[in-house]
Amino acid sequence: MSVVISSDNRKVTTHRLIEMKQRGEKISMLTAYDYSMAKLIDQAGVDVILVGDSASNVMVGNVTTLPITLDQMIYHGKSVTNAVKRALVVVDLPFGTYQGNSKEALASAIRVMKEANAEAVKLEGGAEIRESVERILSAGIPVMGHLGLTPQSINKFGTYTVRAKEEAEANKLIEDAHLLQELGCFGIVLEKIPAALGAWVASELYIPMIGIGGGNGVDGQVLVMHDMLGITQGFSPRFLRRYANLHEDITNAVSAYVTDVKRGDFPNDKEQY
Repeated sequence: MSVVISSDNRKVTTHRLIEMKQRGEKISMLTAYDYSMAKLIDQAGVDVILVGDSASNVMVGNVTTLPITLDQMIYHGKSVTNAVKRALVVVDLPFGTYQGNSKEALASAIRVMKEANAEAVKLEGGAEIRESVERILSAGIPVMGHLGLTPQSINKFGTYTVRAKEEAEANKLIEDAHLLQELGCFGIVLEKIPAALGAWVASELYIPMIGIGGGNGVDGQVLVMHDMLGITQGFSPRFLRRYANLHEDITNAVSAYVTDVKRGDFPNDKEQY
């Protein structure tokens, strides 16, 4: 398999993501929630930064993504957009801000675009949120879909297990993916589904499919930054690869600092005025 890596440093747009898929270049995507980390991630060359409602878990400490509010998402979104120069910034619409009420969905999306200076929003679901997607897109706001395991619906499913293993659910996912493309979504996140299904959907659609536990046959990958950097330790799904162990590094650094302060070793003569 040929590897396509572009050195193009232009600003990433929704149109460029489709171009990347067309030429076979994989799309890299990570979450970020604050200015400092977003700046580092952007400078490292990530194509898309997702201000995910996973902030509910890794930034606030909630068990699920459900409690985070629109105001909180706008705060995190603005923190990220202030730092980013190249990556496309997508902000999650949180639970309760778009389901079942397309007018509220549009109002939520407009707030995210105006107040957080985001470049796109992401919504979970397929046919059941059709009206909300249509109304947001009608205002010229780019929308990314999210199918498969949809964490905002965890109380409905009752488990974080792999989705769409059965034929009926797999067929619905395929139908929903086609629907979201037809409505005008520029891409879809596929979470925790069989790799063969992910590859099938990616081959059928012209918009990019971004996997998180969606196999290697999709058009790109996304991970939660705190998981990928090894800051979080209690979460180890099969799809997660840890590229660092910052949990250990940070703990050791803080422990050394505490020891130096207690001993009076910090600050030394060169570290004071």
